[in-house]
Amino acid sequence: MEGTSVAAVLTAPGEYEVREYPIGDLVEPGEAIVRVNLCGICGTDKHTYQGYTGQYTALSNPSDTPFPIIQGHEIVGELVEANGPIRDYAGTLLQSGDRVVVGPNLVCGHCRACVRRGPYTLCENIRDYGNTMSCAEPPHLLGGWSQYMHTFPGTYFFKVPDDVPDEIAVLAEVFAVTVGLDRARQISAVPGESFLFDDSVIVIGCGPLGLLHIAKARMLGAGEITAVDLLPGRLEVALTLGATRAVCNRDMSQEELAAELIELTDGGGDVVVETAGVPEVIPTVFDATRPGGLSVIVGNFSDLGPVEIFPNRHLVSKGIRVIGVSGQEAPGYLPGMRQMARDAATSGLASFVTHRFGLEEATAAIAKSMEEDAVKVVIDPWKVG
Repeated sequence: MEGTSVAAVLTAPGEYEVREYPIGDLVEPGEAIVRVNLCGICGTDKHTYQGYTGQYTALSNPSDTPFPIIQGHEIVGELVEANGPIRDYAGTLLQSGDRVVVGPNLVCGHCRACVRRGPYTLCENIRDYGNTMSCAEPPHLLGGWSQYMHTFPGTYFFKVPDDVPDEIAVLAEVFAVTVGLDRARQISAVPGESFLFDDSVIVIGCGPLGLLHIAKARMLGAGEITAVDLLPGRLEVALTLGATRAVCNRDMSQEELAAELIELTDGGGDVVVETAGVPEVIPTVFDATRPGGLSVIVGNFSDLGPVEIFPNRHLVSKGIRVIGVSGQEAPGYLPGMRQMARDAATSGLASFVTHRFGLEEATAAIAKSMEEDAVKVVIDPWKVG
């Protein structure tokens, strides 16, 4: 494809530049060009901007961000051109002009995790658009904060239903990360028990990921849903999405927060979800989980360092189970988009995207995403001024 694409490039932690790259040719069968409509800002993007660049650190091939990089992996756009036929995850043959969500992960297909068909985020050779691929060499356009994006063979595509607007489709990747709640419906520490209808759920951290966990918990039939965050504004949004109570922990220690949650839930939550993205919350999650309950750890994707836990007190004597969520899973995309679109009219999802920024405003966009009045901040590559 002829032409160029403007992109916001993170050249080093805290430093963005706007650069222009050639769109380039499609070489391998299965490569494609996508015109990006919107791309969300993820907590991982914030951590990378702040210099926390270690990801997949438990795998045999851990990654470290290869600057310069075009960030952005929550992508909705339009298929422009493909080298040969391309089908989406459901098997639909894609045509030029189709709206698609681009899955962020590329897997090798031959490591133990791939062969055993585990969650593809466990691939030992995983690569991520917007996270682990540098833009220094062609084809350059390997992230969503760009007008156009180049995708490699093996990329997961999800065709966006006609009745799902871009503002909902851009949430599909984040919503697919709520797979931990689906897992919680399947397992528990007590034989025969799982995340049951009307069980209590606590969500610690009400950024976009936490808020969508609240929405998902309500869809799955949770009973009392307790939202926890430092920012009152985000707790107000949590209540519109299905939380039944809100706890602001701005002036609490972690010990005080755990005691408050245990008291409010009469012994702890049946399911406690961490989406705060800071490691010091993890012991609190275990403390606030009811004996025999489940702890779901989602937000600590970037390596921010260790914390101290006590295996007997936190895990063994309580008989709890822990689910570590390493990312989204492909089967969650299409159902998630459909369900969010159905609920948009009666929940806060229709206005979940609160701020749009252009490529030249990347620094301001990251800053806004950390402020109290922001729910979901997105990059619109075609926004001018």
